[in-house]
Amino acid sequence: MLRDVTLRVPAGGAVALLGPNGAGKTTLLRTVSGLLRPTAGQVYFDGAKVTALPAHRRVRLGLCDIPEGRGIFPSLTVRENLVLQSPRGREKQTVDVAVEAFPRLGNLLKRTAGTLSGGEQQMLALVRAYATEPRLVLVDELSLGLAPLVVDRLFEILTAMVERGTALLLVEQYVTRALELASEAYLLARGSVVFSGPAADLSDADVFEHYLSIDVGRDTAGQADDSGTPRRAPDE
Repeated sequence: MLRDVTLRVPAGGAVALLGPNGAGKTTLLRTVSGLLRPTAGQVYFDGAKVTALPAHRRVRLGLCDIPEGRGIFPSLTVRENLVLQSPRGREKQTVDVAVEAFPRLGNLLKRTAGTLSGGEQQMLALVRAYATEPRLVLVDELSLGLAPLVVDRLFEILTAMVERGTALLLVEQYVTRALELASEAYLLARGSVVFSGPAADLSDADVFEHYLSIDVGRDTAGQADDSGTPRRAPDE
Protein backbone atom coordinates (compact mmCIF):
# COMPACT_ATOMS: atom_id res chain seq x y z
CA MET A 1 0.00 0.00 0.00
CA LEU A 2 1.28 3.45 -0.94
CA ARG A 3 0.90 6.28 1.55
CA ASP A 4 1.47 10.01 0.96
CA VAL A 5 3.68 9.40 -2.08
CA THR A 6 4.54 12.47 -4.14
CA LEU A 7 6.77 11.86 -7.14
CA ARG A 8 7.56 13.98 -10.17
CA VAL A 9 9.22 12.95 -13.43
CA PRO A 10 10.46 16.01 -15.36
CA ALA A 11 10.04 16.19 -19.12
CA GLY A 12 13.11 14.70 -20.75
CA GLY A 13 14.55 13.54 -17.42
CA ALA A 14 15.29 10.14 -15.91
CA VAL A 15 14.15 9.26 -12.39
CA ALA A 16 15.26 6.16 -10.48
CA LEU A 17 12.71 4.56 -8.16
CA LEU A 18 14.50 2.33 -5.65
CA GLY A 19 13.66 0.34 -2.57
CA PRO A 20 13.59 -3.18 -1.12
CA ASN A 21 11.22 -5.88 -2.30
CA GLY A 22 7.67 -5.10 -1.21
CA ALA A 23 8.32 -1.37 -0.87
CA GLY A 24 5.59 -0.50 -3.40
CA LYS A 25 7.65 0.26 -6.52
CA THR A 26 5.60 -1.84 -8.94
CA THR A 27 2.36 -0.66 -7.34
CA LEU A 28 3.40 2.93 -7.97
CA LEU A 29 4.21 2.22 -11.63
CA ARG A 30 0.90 0.44 -12.13
CA THR A 31 -0.90 3.40 -10.59
CA VAL A 32 0.83 5.84 -12.91
CA SER A 33 0.09 3.67 -15.95
CA GLY A 34 -3.61 3.35 -15.08
CA LEU A 35 -3.65 -0.35 -14.27
CA LEU A 36 -4.47 0.48 -10.65
CA ARG A 37 -6.82 3.22 -9.41
CA PRO A 38 -5.71 5.05 -6.25
CA THR A 39 -8.20 5.29 -3.40
CA ALA A 40 -6.88 8.79 -2.64
CA GLY A 41 -4.66 11.31 -4.37
CA GLN A 42 -4.26 12.24 -8.03
CA VAL A 43 -2.13 11.33 -11.04
CA TYR A 44 -1.16 14.11 -13.46
CA PHE A 45 0.31 13.86 -16.94
CA ASP A 46 1.71 17.03 -18.49
CA GLY A 47 -0.27 19.09 -15.99
CA ALA A 48 -3.61 17.41 -16.74
CA LYS A 49 -5.38 15.18 -14.22
CA VAL A 50 -5.55 11.61 -15.57
CA THR A 51 -6.51 9.72 -12.41
CA ALA A 52 -9.80 8.52 -13.90
CA LEU A 53 -8.40 7.69 -17.35
CA PRO A 54 -7.96 3.99 -18.20
CA ALA A 55 -4.57 2.70 -19.25
CA HIS A 56 -5.26 2.75 -23.01
CA ARG A 57 -6.22 6.43 -22.86
CA ARG A 58 -2.95 7.24 -21.11
CA VAL A 59 -1.09 5.38 -23.87
CA ARG A 60 -2.68 7.72 -26.41
CA LEU A 61 -1.36 10.67 -24.42
CA GLY A 62 2.17 9.33 -24.79
CA LEU A 63 2.71 6.98 -21.85
CA CYS A 64 4.43 3.62 -22.37
CA ASP A 65 4.65 0.95 -19.67
CA ILE A 66 7.29 -1.81 -19.85
CA PRO A 67 6.33 -4.12 -16.98
CA GLU A 68 8.44 -6.70 -15.22
CA GLY A 69 8.19 -9.95 -17.15
CA ARG A 70 8.85 -8.58 -20.67
CA GLY A 71 5.44 -7.06 -21.59
CA ILE A 72 5.06 -8.68 -25.00
CA PHE A 73 2.38 -10.71 -26.78
CA PRO A 74 3.98 -14.19 -26.73
CA SER A 75 1.60 -15.79 -29.27
CA LEU A 76 2.32 -13.15 -31.93
CA THR A 77 5.41 -12.89 -34.10
CA VAL A 78 8.07 -10.27 -33.47
CA ARG A 79 6.83 -8.27 -36.48
CA GLU A 80 3.22 -8.50 -35.31
CA ASN A 81 4.21 -7.26 -31.84
CA LEU A 82 5.89 -4.21 -33.38
CA VAL A 83 3.09 -3.48 -35.85
CA LEU A 84 0.36 -3.87 -33.24
CA GLN A 85 1.93 -1.24 -30.98
CA SER A 86 2.99 1.25 -33.65
CA PRO A 87 1.01 4.37 -34.60
CA ARG A 88 -1.31 3.85 -37.54
CA GLY A 89 0.49 4.52 -40.79
CA ARG A 90 3.96 4.14 -39.22
CA GLU A 91 4.11 0.35 -39.04
CA LYS A 92 7.00 -0.06 -41.48
CA GLN A 93 8.94 2.79 -39.88
CA THR A 94 8.52 1.19 -36.45
CA VAL A 95 9.85 -2.15 -37.67
CA ASP A 96 12.78 -0.47 -39.44
CA VAL A 97 13.75 1.53 -36.35
CA ALA A 98 13.47 -1.57 -34.17
CA VAL A 99 15.76 -3.58 -36.42
CA GLU A 100 18.27 -0.73 -36.58
CA ALA A 101 18.36 -0.51 -32.79
CA PHE A 102 18.54 -4.28 -32.30
CA PRO A 103 19.81 -5.95 -35.51
CA ARG A 104 19.33 -9.31 -33.81
CA LEU A 105 15.56 -8.81 -34.06
CA GLY A 106 15.82 -8.42 -37.83
CA ASN A 107 16.46 -12.15 -38.17
CA LEU A 108 13.60 -12.98 -35.83
CA LEU A 109 10.69 -11.01 -37.31
CA LYS A 110 8.79 -14.16 -38.26
CA ARG A 111 9.48 -15.93 -34.95
CA THR A 112 6.77 -16.23 -32.32
CA ALA A 113 7.74 -13.87 -29.51
CA GLY A 114 7.14 -16.51 -26.86
CA THR A 115 9.91 -18.69 -28.33
CA LEU A 116 12.58 -15.98 -28.01
CA SER A 117 15.19 -15.99 -25.27
CA GLY A 118 14.64 -13.72 -22.28
CA GLY A 119 17.12 -11.18 -23.62
CA GLU A 120 15.46 -11.11 -27.04
CA GLN A 121 12.04 -10.68 -25.46
CA GLN A 122 13.28 -7.76 -23.39
CA MET A 123 14.80 -6.18 -26.51
CA LEU A 124 11.38 -6.46 -28.15
CA ALA A 125 9.63 -4.99 -25.12
CA LEU A 126 11.99 -2.02 -24.94
CA VAL A 127 12.32 -1.32 -28.64
CA ARG A 128 8.63 -0.56 -29.06
CA ALA A 129 9.12 2.37 -26.70
CA TYR A 130 12.23 3.43 -28.56
CA ALA A 131 10.58 3.19 -31.98
CA THR A 132 7.24 4.83 -31.14
CA GLU A 133 8.77 7.77 -29.21
CA PRO A 134 6.37 8.10 -26.25
CA ARG A 135 6.65 11.08 -23.91
CA LEU A 136 6.94 9.05 -20.69
CA VAL A 137 8.26 5.50 -20.30
CA LEU A 138 7.83 3.40 -17.16
CA VAL A 139 10.35 0.56 -16.87
CA ASP A 140 10.09 -2.15 -14.22
CA GLU A 141 13.20 -4.34 -13.68
CA LEU A 142 14.43 -4.23 -17.28
CA SER A 143 17.62 -6.21 -16.61
CA LEU A 144 16.12 -8.96 -14.46
CA GLY A 145 17.89 -12.24 -15.17
CA LEU A 146 19.76 -11.03 -18.26
CA ALA A 147 23.40 -11.41 -19.27
CA PRO A 148 25.63 -8.33 -18.76
CA LEU A 149 26.16 -7.72 -22.49
CA VAL A 150 22.40 -7.64 -23.07
CA VAL A 151 21.96 -5.28 -20.12
CA ASP A 152 24.62 -2.97 -21.55
CA ARG A 153 22.75 -2.68 -24.85
CA LEU A 154 19.41 -2.12 -23.15
CA PHE A 155 20.87 0.72 -21.10
CA GLU A 156 22.36 2.25 -24.24
CA ILE A 157 18.85 2.43 -25.66
CA LEU A 158 17.48 3.91 -22.44
CA THR A 159 20.21 6.56 -22.51
CA ALA A 160 19.43 7.39 -26.14
CA MET A 161 15.74 7.79 -25.29
CA VAL A 162 16.49 10.22 -22.47
CA GLU A 163 18.94 12.19 -24.63
CA ARG A 164 16.26 12.77 -27.25
CA GLY A 165 13.80 14.06 -24.65
CA THR A 166 11.83 11.07 -23.40
CA ALA A 167 10.94 11.13 -19.70
CA LEU A 168 11.83 7.92 -17.89
CA LEU A 169 10.76 6.41 -14.56
CA LEU A 170 12.99 3.44 -13.86
CA VAL A 171 12.76 0.62 -11.32
CA GLU A 172 15.99 -1.33 -11.61
CA GLN A 173 17.87 -4.06 -9.69
CA TYR A 174 21.26 -2.67 -10.72
CA VAL A 175 21.24 0.29 -8.37
CA THR A 176 24.49 1.77 -9.63
CA ARG A 177 23.37 1.64 -13.27
CA ALA A 178 20.06 3.28 -12.43
CA LEU A 179 21.74 6.11 -10.52
CA GLU A 180 24.23 6.70 -13.33
CA LEU A 181 21.36 7.20 -15.78
CA ALA A 182 19.01 9.16 -13.52
CA SER A 183 19.27 12.78 -12.44
CA GLU A 184 16.74 12.35 -9.62
CA ALA A 185 15.99 9.43 -7.33
CA TYR A 186 13.30 8.35 -4.90
CA LEU A 187 13.56 5.67 -2.23
CA LEU A 188 10.47 3.80 -1.12
CA ALA A 189 10.16 1.86 2.12
CA ARG A 190 6.90 0.26 3.24
CA GLY A 191 4.90 2.29 0.74
CA SER A 192 6.30 5.71 1.66
CA VAL A 193 9.00 7.94 0.20
CA VAL A 194 11.95 8.05 2.58
CA PHE A 195 14.29 9.98 0.28
CA SER A 196 13.90 12.20 -2.76
CA GLY A 197 16.62 14.27 -4.34
CA PRO A 198 19.58 14.23 -6.74
CA ALA A 199 20.64 10.72 -7.72
CA ALA A 200 24.24 11.65 -6.94
CA ASP A 201 23.31 12.00 -3.26
CA LEU A 202 22.60 8.28 -3.07
CA SER A 203 26.20 7.28 -3.60
CA ASP A 204 26.80 7.44 0.13
CA ALA A 205 27.07 3.94 1.62
CA ASP A 206 25.19 4.91 4.77
CA VAL A 207 22.07 5.76 2.73
CA PHE A 208 22.11 2.38 1.01
CA GLU A 209 22.58 0.47 4.24
CA HIS A 210 19.90 2.42 6.10
CA TYR A 211 17.14 2.49 3.50
CA LEU A 212 17.83 -0.49 1.23
CA SER A 213 19.34 -2.86 3.81
CA ILE A 214 22.30 -3.70 1.57
CA ASP A 215 26.03 -3.46 2.10
CA VAL A 216 28.51 -1.63 -0.06
CA GLY A 217 29.09 -3.68 -3.23
CA ARG A 218 25.69 -5.38 -2.97
CA ASP A 219 22.51 -4.91 -4.93
CA THR A 220 18.79 -5.06 -4.19
CA ALA A 221 18.63 -8.12 -6.45
CA GLY A 222 20.56 -10.36 -4.03
CA GLN A 223 24.09 -11.56 -3.40
CA ALA A 224 26.77 -9.83 -5.44
CA ASP A 225 30.34 -10.49 -6.43
CA ASP A 226 33.20 -8.09 -5.79
CA SER A 227 32.14 -5.92 -8.72
CA GLY A 228 28.65 -5.45 -7.29
CA THR A 229 27.00 -7.57 -10.00
CA PRO A 230 24.21 -9.84 -8.70
CA ARG A 231 24.85 -13.55 -8.97
CA ARG A 232 21.99 -14.58 -11.25
CA ALA A 233 21.77 -17.18 -13.97
CA PRO A 234 22.11 -14.99 -17.06
CA ASP A 235 19.61 -15.24 -19.88
CA GLU A 236 21.27 -14.75 -23.26
